[in-house]
Amino acid sequence: MILDTHQHFWQYNSVKHDWVDEEMTVIRRDFMPQDLKPVYDEHDITGCIAVQADQTLDENTFLLNLADEYNFIKGVIGWVNFQSDSVQQDLDYYAEMPLIKGYRHVVQAEADPSFLLRKSFLSGISKLKNTGAVYEILVFAHQLPAVLEFVKLFPEQQFVIDHIAKPNIKEGYIDSWALLIRAIASYENVSCKVSGMITEADYKTWKTIDLMPYMNVVFEAFGPDRIVYGSDWPVCLVAGSYSQVLNAAKAFAGQLSKDERELFFYKNAQRIYTI
Repeated sequence: MILDTHQHFWQYNSVKHDWVDEEMTVIRRDFMPQDLKPVYDEHDITGCIAVQADQTLDENTFLLNLADEYNFIKGVIGWVNFQSDSVQQDLDYYAEMPLIKGYRHVVQAEADPSFLLRKSFLSGISKLKNTGAVYEILVFAHQLPAVLEFVKLFPEQQFVIDHIAKPNIKEGYIDSWALLIRAIASYENVSCKVSGMITEADYKTWKTIDLMPYMNVVFEAFGPDRIVYGSDWPVCLVAGSYSQVLNAAKAFAGQLSKDERELFFYKNAQRIYTI
């Protein structure tokens, strides 16, 4: 069985989705469950976690409604404003909804490299403690020093790093990213999604061999119990097909034992997201 822990749905809006730049025109359209279901059927994907692509409470409603309609959507990673005075009220509201598995903020888009360490943000994150919700960390590699300090502060919070923290695969930079990934992985409450790599590589010329050193670092750092598979569909389509993403993950998993493959593709996700 395979659980895809990272994919998005949206009804495309040029203002709301202004991050979809000129190199990504192929995804300037709607992507809905009826588009993804045939892909999952083709590849025997059991289900998915739908992740927010818009930082509004309306996005949570949109994704929850889709999850109610399509049972292959096993959970939602939503958004709340962790710096808001109403964050506790929002978290209490969503705590009543089993399909909300966690939250994330698009920290990669924040100009402040220490955004995660703002007192107002830390205060909001501290309120997750008794909810059982995951917090997903979406950053670029240059923001990892703040991530290291951030995860130290919340030893009881379940964290998941999205897209292996977006190293610069296109240029082949690995050493500083790997150093920080290993340090962050020393905290056992942090897991990592093996996802989003082909869009950090060269869109047109990437090969699985380009990704393998990065996947190997993640496996070495987090071990078999704290890595999960994610496709990043439909964002991945700017650089390759779903088949190519899955095949790259399977090439990596070919080095693992049968039990470790089951952990990577299904069991870890099942545990982390209580599916």
